[in-house]
Amino acid sequence: MIASLRGVVLTKDLESVVLEVGGVGHEIHVTSATSSRLPAPGGEALLFIDSSYAMYGGGETLYGFLTAPEKAMFRAFRDEIPGTGAKKALEFLDKASKSLPDFRRAVMDRDEKLLCAVFGFTKKTATKIVDALKGKIDEVRVPGAPHLAAAGGSMPATGSWGQALNALEALGYKFSDARGALQALAEEHGGKEVPTEQLVRQALKRL
Repeated sequence: MIASLRGVVLTKDLESVVLEVGGVGHEIHVTSATSSRLPAPGGEALLFIDSSYAMYGGGETLYGFLTAPEKAMFRAFRDEIPGTGAKKALEFLDKASKSLPDFRRAVMDRDEKLLCAVFGFTKKTATKIVDALKGKIDEVRVPGAPHLAAAGGSMPATGSWGQALNALEALGYKFSDARGALQALAEEHGGKEVPTEQLVRQALKRL
């Protein structure tokens, strides 16, 4: 089984990358978050690899991750959550990649509101994830510390905070991404009123 591949990026899009290793191009499925962090074609990259085989003699499919914890989280999604195949596991990982430390904390704390508000999961899926992964990802050590406020300590919904959220959405950012960035700022500022322009500038640095 292939554990990792280091090579030159030939092509990439939001769902896959072709990595040339020793003259052989390997098509590897990745999340959009991983794709955005990979170098442009011609650059070198290292990916941790997991694989699966199609039934009835199908070929091998490769899945790539920038870090070992991302690979471990993908496996947890795929193997522990009922009815979740590799494709759906990648979708879950893409959402969780907004902040793996916060996602892990939300699961351990059963903070379904945070999973919905920040990571974009539906209520039904959040409950399913918490029930399936509770106690299963405690040993997955992700780098960094949680920085988002818990659901009970949400950012103010009105004033400059609400205006900043509207401004970020007007700039084309998804509601969940914009709210996540502002949630982190709310924790840093203690929920105090901050000029809208300042909030937007600081949030853009996190998006």
